[in-house]
Parts: sequence; structure tokens; C-alpha cells
Amino acid sequence: MNSDTLGSVTIHSSDPFAVPEGERSPVRRLRGRLASAVTLWTANAPDGRPAGLTVSSTVVVEGEPSRLLGLLDEESTLWEAIRSTGRFAMMPLREADRQLADQFAGLLPAPGGAFVGHEWRATESGPVLEGVDAWVGCRLETARPFGWSLLVEATIERVELSEPAAAPLLHHRGRYRHLTG
Repeated sequence: MNSDTLGSVTIHSSDPFAVPEGERSPVRRLRGRLASAVTLWTANAPDGRPAGLTVSSTVVVEGEPSRLLGLLDEESTLWEAIRSTGRFAMMPLREADRQLADQFAGLLPAPGGAFVGHEWRATESGPVLEGVDAWVGCRLETARPFGWSLLVEATIERVELSEPAAAPLLHHRGRYRHLTG
């Protein structure tokens, strides 16, 4: 058996279902050329179960009060939890968190759920991954349909930072990238 097959299942180096680049919308192709920080948003549902989603459309806005903006899937369990509780946590992911990012994005299997197999700290905002070097606790202010997503605006209520900061996980042109230099 060669390294590209597992039994009768072929492992592709690219997504066989992806729309060929030349057929993608120009706006989607432009968006892919903008490097984005990969973040994880988490919240607790009213029944206490955690919900989370990988989000690369995140903006931090400094001010009084400081805000966090993000584009979420309106049908996600994360949005259900945020809408119900009005609170969530956001943490930038690190290069070492690639697999975790894919699990929360639904791109990799996560037997038992994406929260299983990782250590989490309970906070009033939502679960926070142990060992992250930054996270914020947020309170939902508004949300509205925006393109094919939901634009979420929240007030940042808590910021925790530790040093040294690890190399961030970045997304560019459909792949994870790392900073050089």
C-alpha cells in the first residue's frame, strides 16, 4: 500500500470537492489573499454544554469600551449558545493548534466532540483552552445578518495575556501559514 491510500480510501493532497480557483468568485479569491489570525470562540449553552467555533473573521477595536467583531455561522451551536447567554470567550490560536482549529471548524473528526482530549479552564465567559497566551471575555451587544454570515459585535470585558506570546496560527489562501523573519 502506498502512502496515498489507506485500504481502498484515497487520501488527497487537496479538497476534491473544492470549486476550482478560476471558478470561484473574485471576492472569495480576494478574501483568501488576506492573511487572517485563526481564533477560537467558545461559550456555554444554557444547559451547561460547551460550544465552540474556529473563526478567522475577527477584528479587535480599541476604544471605550473596546469591542470585538466577528462573522459567525448563524446556524452554528456556538451562535445558539452566545445568543442564549450573551457571553463568550475568544482566544487566538497558535501554530501548535492546527488540529484543534480543524476540529472546531468541522474539518477533522473529533470523537466525543472537539472539547474532548484538551484541557479547559471554566470562566464566566466560556471555556478557555489551558496554555493559551491570550484570551478575552466578551458580552454580546448586537448581531445582524451580514453577507452570508452573522456580524457579531461584543464588548470586551476581560483581557488576559501571558508572555512570551507563541507564534500565531494564520490562514492564507486556504492553508495555515507561519510567520518568518
